[in-house]
Amino acid sequence: MKNENSSPNSLSEVHSSVQTNKRTGWKRIFAFLGPAYLVSVGYMDPGNWATDIAGGSQFGYKLIWVLLMSNLIALLLQSLSARLGIVRGLDLAQASKNAYPKWANIPLFGLAQVAIVACDLAEIVGMAIGLNLLFGLPLIWGISITVFDTFLLLFLLKRGMRSMETFIVSMVFIIGLAFFVEMLIVTPVYSDVMKGFMPSSLNGNALYIAIGIIGATVMPHNLYLHSSLVQTRKFDRSIKGITEAIKFNFIDTAIALNLAFFVNSAILILAAAAFYVYGYHEVAEIQDAYILLENIFGKSAPTLFAIALIASGQSSTITGTLAGQIVMEGHLNLRIQPWLRRLITRLLAIVPAFFTILYFGDEALGSLLVLSQVVLSLQLGFAIIPLIHFNSDKKTMKEFTIKLWVKILAWLSAAIIVYLNLHLVIDEIFTWTQTSGEYKIVIYGVVIPLALACFSLLLYVFFKPFFSAGDETKKQLPHGEAIDFKEGHLANFKHVGITIDFSGNDQKIIRNAMMQGGKTAKYTFIHVVETAAARYHGKNVMDQETLLDEKNLIKYQLDLEDLGYKADYKIGFGNTASAIAKIVEETHIDFLVMGAHGHKGFKDLLFGTTVDAVRHKIKIPVLIIN
Repeated sequence: MKNENSSPNSLSEVHSSVQTNKRTGWKRIFAFLGPAYLVSVGYMDPGNWATDIAGGSQFGYKLIWVLLMSNLIALLLQSLSARLGIVRGLDLAQASKNAYPKWANIPLFGLAQVAIVACDLAEIVGMAIGLNLLFGLPLIWGISITVFDTFLLLFLLKRGMRSMETFIVSMVFIIGLAFFVEMLIVTPVYSDVMKGFMPSSLNGNALYIAIGIIGATVMPHNLYLHSSLVQTRKFDRSIKGITEAIKFNFIDTAIALNLAFFVNSAILILAAAAFYVYGYHEVAEIQDAYILLENIFGKSAPTLFAIALIASGQSSTITGTLAGQIVMEGHLNLRIQPWLRRLITRLLAIVPAFFTILYFGDEALGSLLVLSQVVLSLQLGFAIIPLIHFNSDKKTMKEFTIKLWVKILAWLSAAIIVYLNLHLVIDEIFTWTQTSGEYKIVIYGVVIPLALACFSLLLYVFFKPFFSAGDETKKQLPHGEAIDFKEGHLANFKHVGITIDFSGNDQKIIRNAMMQGGKTAKYTFIHVVETAAARYHGKNVMDQETLLDEKNLIKYQLDLEDLGYKADYKIGFGNTASAIAKIVEETHIDFLVMGAHGHKGFKDLLFGTTVDAVRHKIKIPVLIIN
């Protein structure tokens, strides 16, 4: 059993739960397809809609090249994210925790969490707008309703990864189909569209919109997410097997992101053809786009528009939640109840949406959406730079270290994004200092120091790996190694179960168990893997945490056998109490020894409890060791 109060490492939950080795031919390729589709919905969420509509209505087709560049950068970075997860069995947050000290991981977590909240903000606003457009539901009520999609998420996760992938792909299909029909209705001038692929200069509002497009396309939380999702596939860990997994996941990524590029291009082209051409150059609101579509093209176009918007918001919020779990578990080694984590993220996003509606009106939501995407872009450097470092590390990546030309392209992409973000931040701060009036002290006392602190952290993240390597062995798992223990006094039971969490309490727990049964009893060590993957995929999970846990259990078994005792071990998966109760029943254990988790009150609500739940599920004596 895992200690409820221990701090687990990152979300290794989606490791090796989908079998690929038993499939051949095209079925084998299809076994790898799926993770990138979950990632791709983040590339076509309501935040993208806001930036694409604003860009198309203000500048026509001129910013299509920014979309194309963003998509190519996204393809490169997502493939690096997938490579990291496949080769090292770590997601980006895990790798960051190993590479950087705790003081750096805390602000890295904070920045990543801000990006996830910004993303979630776009999802709830998009959902609320879609419900308003289709059913006339007031926006503030639509935002309130989005709290309840937490239950849909938990239901899908409980059904398993493949069920969730099916749901997401169906949402993507609805979005793509809707915009395909929209393009047939609007009929843009495709010769003008092609001219939009030629790069043009960016300044002023065009730069702001372009950075919003980049932030909406190359989303930082997707880099964390993809590095974890690729680990859902169980494959041969040989050089050949890893090479094949990298290849098939690249195919998956290319197909999914090109579909996302089609959707984003369709939105921008739709805005350019429907609004810019007709002289509507200031359409930054999704609601305005809906009304103008109805006025120009009839009811069918805006209805499809609203349906796709709802599908986009609902699918994106699911992947954003998974990314939040990865970031929290990776950077902080903190695992709390899934429903509570989801609810906290959603409430953090709802508060600014409520504030915006109450103080600035419904019409300000479009600007809030664009701002949320700019926030995403500003966080990109803190995810991209470590990602490139990790893929360039020959010590950990070995023969799968990226080639020089890939490294050059990756650093060039990072340089473009960081340069554009610095350009924007400096321009915005300069504008604020000129227009802030009596609030100028806030700019100089808060905003500028905060910006300088973030820039200093970015420099540290960039330079640190050049001077010292991270400790690959530390902090990868929430517990330590199996320990030696000594024989104690004896008692008498026939089959004693011992729950293990690989903490310093193990020796005390094992000694007390041995005192109950002596050498005539059989002993079964019980440990429960409670990562999200274990909850959703059960015994199919073969992630890094599970493998090391089994190795530690075998050590305990052999140590006890060396002392002349009969011993074995059992690993449970998912809900701790239920898994322990199931093992007790199946193996006919007649006495159970457990360690207390050591917390109470609010921490019970936060982290859950085990001892009380187990006591209510089994009918044998339980010895609790504090």
